[in-house]
Amino acid sequence: MKVPFNRPHLTGEELDCLALALERRVLSGNGPFGRACQTWLEERFGCAKALLTHSATGALEMAALLADVGPGDEVVMPSYTFVSTANAFALRGAVPVFVDVREDTLNIDETLIEAAITERTKAIVVVHYAGVPCEMGPISTIAERHGLMLIEDAAQAFLSTYLGRSLGTIGHLGVFSFHETKNVVSGEGGALLVNDERFSDRAEVLWEKGTDRSKYFRGQVDKYTWVDLGSSYLPSELVAAFLYPQLRRSEEITARRRLVWDLYHEAFAGLEREGRVRRPIVADGCDFNAHLYYLILEDEKDRADLIQALGAQGISSVFHYVPLHSSPAGRRYGRASGELPITDRVSERLLRLPMFVGADDEAVDVVVREVLAFHRRRSRRHVA
Repeated sequence: MKVPFNRPHLTGEELDCLALALERRVLSGNGPFGRACQTWLEERFGCAKALLTHSATGALEMAALLADVGPGDEVVMPSYTFVSTANAFALRGAVPVFVDVREDTLNIDETLIEAAITERTKAIVVVHYAGVPCEMGPISTIAERHGLMLIEDAAQAFLSTYLGRSLGTIGHLGVFSFHETKNVVSGEGGALLVNDERFSDRAEVLWEKGTDRSKYFRGQVDKYTWVDLGSSYLPSELVAAFLYPQLRRSEEITARRRLVWDLYHEAFAGLEREGRVRRPIVADGCDFNAHLYYLILEDEKDRADLIQALGAQGISSVFHYVPLHSSPAGRRYGRASGELPITDRVSERLLRLPMFVGADDEAVDVVVREVLAFHRRRSRRHVA
């Protein structure tokens, strides 16, 4: 059987919601479904304001504007992340300062952050890789001690928690993604969570293209005008209509993904004991959303050979990020804080396996069987 890397999950209610949006003839942003999604997010996460965006990239760009970064400013972040994390701040003229990740969680190493802070640092951006929480306690303390904005790139971490607190709600600002590869999807889409009330009014202005249009619709001003920078960050009502049933069923979706994750994790315990792979690690006190399942192989060739072997059996598997600090744009627009050996090693060895709701026992068994068979063949060659 063929096993795709990802298959977006449908709740079965999306078409009804899309039909209702079309019936209402409200298709632009911030319609009834858009407002319903934002209310759901605000009630679920207890944030001061939630704003739907056309993507997590857009939400990160809003975060950069709210952080007031500009030319010469610096923003500390991991190198092992998607380009949007850095792009959002580089677009404002700020310099991304790349820090190495931890060996266990692959999240930014909190013990290296202070060494990367200078008098030009304006913000710390953490990325919760694979939905596994960063060490937000120590990081929050560092940000407070230095008077820095703390921004959570929680694109992969919807419904994950750190010591009982939802990721995306611990920093001043948090960002979610609803891209079709994520747990909860709307094709494209994202959200900005404003956790510090001080940024609520300005966030709404940036979101509305730099105008006070939202105040006008609430009757707070008699006309609206251009008052700040901004852009068109709102998603259409059709995107929100698709997202709404996904949000309402998000706990169920997460639980079903966790079943798939657990099957993989148990199946590969033996390979880890033999030293052939390393499985994901989740710290105590942290709950995660089973966004993805990865294995860290012995070396880059081992990974390439396994991708090829799985592909020959119709199984799609992929590696992940090329480190930003060593990429052409990363060298041009950012800088590394010291050496980043773990980031370099992980990027060469990490392999992501198919992970989606609906990956039933049979599909998981096929993937597991082929991974184990690959390592048995390797073992026999080594013995020979």
